[in-house]
Amino acid sequence: MDAHEEQVRLIDADGNLLAHPTYKVDLDDDGLRRLYTQLVVVRRLDTEGTNLQRQGQLGIWAPLTGQEAAQIGAATALRPHDFAFPSYREHGVAYVRGLDPLAVFGLYRGQAHSGWDPHEHGIAPYSIPIGTQALHAVGWALGARWEGTDAVALACFGDGATSEGDTLEAFNFAAVQNAPVVFLCQNNQWAISVPISKQMAAPPWRRAAGFGMHGVQVDGNDVLACYAVTQGAVARAAEGGGPTLIEAVTYRLGAHTTTDDPTRYRSDDEVEAWTAREPIARYRCFLERAGLWDPGFEAEVQDEADRVAGRIRSEVIAMTAPPLTDLMEHVYAEPPATLVRQFERLQAFEAGFERGEG
Repeated sequence: MDAHEEQVRLIDADGNLLAHPTYKVDLDDDGLRRLYTQLVVVRRLDTEGTNLQRQGQLGIWAPLTGQEAAQIGAATALRPHDFAFPSYREHGVAYVRGLDPLAVFGLYRGQAHSGWDPHEHGIAPYSIPIGTQALHAVGWALGARWEGTDAVALACFGDGATSEGDTLEAFNFAAVQNAPVVFLCQNNQWAISVPISKQMAAPPWRRAAGFGMHGVQVDGNDVLACYAVTQGAVARAAEGGGPTLIEAVTYRLGAHTTTDDPTRYRSDDEVEAWTAREPIARYRCFLERAGLWDPGFEAEVQDEADRVAGRIRSEVIAMTAPPLTDLMEHVYAEPPATLVRQFERLQAFEAGFERGEG
């Protein structure tokens, strides 16, 4: 995006569809309704995640409420053979890619190291270290090109990750190699408790020019704009046009994680202002104006959200603790001797509880 261009938006605050000279939406009525269903279901799953953590069923949870449009719009633009590289908050991307949400909940319960087969749905395991998945995405994208496919990698991260060396190295590596990668920066205004104003002097998308790649800023609370912009970036990358950095301007309405207290660093007025701009209400207004929403459809969507959340709740609560050996298996081909000794001591410690010595 050139410096004179404005943020891409296809739906205004009142739900009116806006014309744009570059970005269009090619979804049929069912596709447009599906976006709404996914927005609502993913938000309900997010609420369930926070509730389950508060009730002691999950060790931690990373909320995404407020960022649903950026994730669902971008993920919908991916093709089946593309590959997503998430951070730890991309529950919407995972849902759109077809991953069973239970796998994500199991990860936050501590049931598995990664929780799913990345190749089954084209989504890598969640990445907890900030920014490392951006490099993974570039490496995968180059491999896909060497194999002669037109597959594209989508790397998802927050604004804070653009302050990490790994992410900047990924930008440079992708630009120099003309790699088929789409970098999706969800600028949710806060890197934990650090505001965007203290991270950078210019918006993230402007960094693209310095690395020699395309950059665009999109309204991250506009699901249609996020879809159209990502679809354009995927097509460009697939055709050999190189990487794109998308900055989706959005807001994290909840806490950074359930261990965080955002009231200590941000004001109620700020949260209230962004709540008025949240993506689901705006998109519902669009559907109403387009004649694609009615109370019957809303009831179906809410029933689906209740069904999915209810299944997740019951199955999470029913999960049993994984065997202790999972700490060691599938990590090292040949575990180092120091780790083996540590694990033997752990086994002896746990056995003491079974003998009533704890």
